[in-house]
Amino acid sequence: GIKWMSSLEAKFEDTKDKKPTAEKLERLRREKINRFRNQHRISIQGTDLPDPIATFDQLQKEYKIHPKIIENIRAAGFQVPTPIQMQAIPVMLHGRELLASAPTGSGKTLAFCIPLLAHLKQPRNKGFRALIISPTRELASQTHRELVKLAEGTGFRVHMIHKAAEAAKKFGPKSSKKF
Repeated sequence: GIKWMSSLEAKFEDTKDKKPTAEKLERLRREKINRFRNQHRISIQGTDLPDPIATFDQLQKEYKIHPKIIENIRAAGFQVPTPIQMQAIPVMLHGRELLASAPTGSGKTLAFCIPLLAHLKQPRNKGFRALIISPTRELASQTHRELVKLAEGTGFRVHMIHKAAEAAKKFGPKSSKKF
């Protein structure tokens, strides 16, 4: 049959039928994330990668990062994450392996230290729970400095070992057997 309706009813019916589908919403979300990555010159490869973060506050809201760590990030003068931090931190917080390349001074140390502390959750008296191996003493010192600042007030103890003999003296004679 014939369906009679006013032009006002027709306009209402047209808008009623144009509900966004789940696929369309997901496509729009992906496009927005890709524009964000392009804007910040973030190039990624892989499948099922987590979305980048735009602010450090997202770490606390979405990933439940300890509030003291976020406070220490702010106290160190970091306002907005750098591109390497935007993508590397979520990838590592999701427990994914990562190979990242970024220029010197781009924030790689912080990008790796934040997820490390997040995975450890809280201090425990169980010996060494994480180990960072650095190719140079300078990089080891930089990483140590950054971790000390980042972990301040959380109870984590951060140590730098550059000679096995000194480690035995510093941590006890049984340390080489224990850890």
